[in-house]
Amino acid sequence: MNSFFQESLFAGLALSLVAYVIGMALKKKLKIGIFHPLLISIIISIAVLAMGNVEYEVYQKSAKYLSYLLTPATVCLAIPLYEQWELLKKNYLAVVCGLIAGVITSLATVFGLAVLFHLSHREYVTLLPKSITTAIGMGVSEELGGYVEITVAVIIITGVLGNVFGDIICKIFHIKEPISKGLAFGASSHAIGTARAIEIGEVEGAMSGLAIAVSGIFTVVFASVFSNFI
Repeated sequence: MNSFFQESLFAGLALSLVAYVIGMALKKKLKIGIFHPLLISIIISIAVLAMGNVEYEVYQKSAKYLSYLLTPATVCLAIPLYEQWELLKKNYLAVVCGLIAGVITSLATVFGLAVLFHLSHREYVTLLPKSITTAIGMGVSEELGGYVEITVAVIIITGVLGNVFGDIICKIFHIKEPISKGLAFGASSHAIGTARAIEIGEVEGAMSGLAIAVSGIFTVVFASVFSNFI
């Protein structure tokens, strides 16, 4: 099977799309949050590659076209933000302070866990961009000297967890303000969490989309500082 992936131009792309469609069908049928299409597609893809002894580099060569769509897909999240522009201008100070607090909390949590589990510097910086979108997180991890592949996996897992449990956590802590909920989803679980925020409401989706971009910028700045702690 490894030779098939080497010779095929779109084998990796086809595997990824088919796996995601299976994940969507499973989520629709079971209606259980943990069966997120992205998570299911990852599991299926890994299983197929492992059983077929397909090297990751070979798979990535034919699946790289999906990566090209990451940046424009993220930029498209600006559309709901534009529709809520007046609401943003009225609450810009709270939004900025909230996002700074969210980014620092995320980085501080990684630092605390790194100290607790005695992680090396490279392992530590690999986890720092866990809550920002993949397009930015990969660059941060590479710049700081982390394991980029592991960073991507951690970012995806963080997003799926935010998508599944974000709404439950908001209910537990009685967070009902749409702006606050949206910022929380975007700052903690990037685009995957934003997908859930959009399902909850227009304001939540718009604020979550904003949080992705701003949190990414703040993380780039603060991660450079936190990377020196270990």
